[in-house]
Amino acid sequence: MPTTIYDLAGRAPREGGETVLGLKDLGTHACYMLYGVLAPGEAPRVLCPGLGHEEIVLVISGGLRLEAQGGGLTLQAGQAIYLRGEERYQATCLGPLEARYAVAGGHTPGDEHHHHH
Repeated sequence: MPTTIYDLAGRAPREGGETVLGLKDLGTHACYMLYGVLAPGEAPRVLCPGLGHEEIVLVISGGLRLEAQGGGLTLQAGQAIYLRGEERYQATCLGPLEARYAVAGGHTPGDEHHHHH
């Protein structure tokens, strides 16, 4: 049975709106999770797994607008997308309420990667 509960919702505001549950807490590079809160009108936040990483972005509440060079898309609560490597989006909150999201990530098998989480 897990013995540690990680308060990501409590940590996110103290860490600039997004927190990482990863190597520092877990002692492993196998997986990581980000939890973020983005308010209406707040500066766009970059969503990009990075070389050797893959991520699933899930909107928990509110909505996000994701913009990339090739176009954009809108995610509502309960919707998710899959990103790999250098795919990069600028995320903004749709409003009127803040958007809360989680990003579950791991390493691409066989790919070179950087340990930034």
